This record gives sequence, structure tokens and C-alpha cells, in this order.
Amino acid sequence: MGTGRKGGGLKALKAKISKAINVGSNINVADNSGAKIARVINVRNYHGVKDRQPRCGVGDTVYIVVKSGSPDTIHHVFPAVIIRQKKPFRRHDGTRLAFADNACAIVKDTDKYEPQGTILRGPIPKEIALRFPHVTKIASRIV
Repeated sequence: MGTGRKGGGLKALKAKISKAINVGSNINVADNSGAKIARVINVRNYHGVKDRQPRCGVGDTVYIVVKSGSPDTIHHVFPAVIIRQKKPFRRHDGTRLAFADNACAIVKDTDKYEPQGTILRGPIPKEIALRFPHVTKIASRIV
């Protein structure tokens, strides 16, 4: 006899990432691509309800516009990956992790997620390391 529920089997382990960054938020750019501060303008694959503002968290892919940095990157739109957030998020083992700032890493394309910079300043969580291996290669520390 079954359990009476659909999908009663084991599901993939996934961390509960709280969405802490709104569209319109200014965040730091953690790589050496030339950008310093960027504004989130769109969250990829966001499916919300009417009049709800899109939000993103660690591991989400977004589109950003560079607000300050080198003259060749300022006012340009780039895809990026959120790598840090201030709001604590819960890992699968029950621990909570928070960072000192909200930060992203600019990627070249949205298919392979290869980073545009060559060095990533600051730590990144292991959730990013599992989902975006190309971004992990340039990271200094994995927490």
C-alpha cells in the first residue's frame, strides 16, 4: 500500500535559501572585472504573482547594471551570479550562514556561467561551489 501522497520517494537535498535582495538593490561586485557597485535589474527564471517585487538570494542568476567602476563597464548590463548575502540562510544540516555584504560575480554568458574576472575577492558558500564550478575556480575561500 502507498502512503497516499504523490512523490513519496526521496527528494534531492536542497538548501533553503532565503531571498534577501530585491530588484533595484545595489550590491558589490566581488570580481576584478572592472565593476565596483551594481544594481539588480532582473532575476532570471523568477515566476511570481502580480504586484510582487522579484527577489533573489545566494545562487540565483540576475541581470545587473554597473553603477560605479571602470569607464568601459559603467552603465552596461551584464548577467551575474549572487555569491553572498547579508541575511542568514539555512543549510541542509541546520546551520545558518550570513556574510558581511551582498555581492555578485559577473559571468560571460548564461549557459556555462564562466566568470568574466580572474579573481574573486572574499569567501563564497559551498552552495555556489556545487552549482557553479567555473565560479569556484577563481574563488579565494569556500565556506
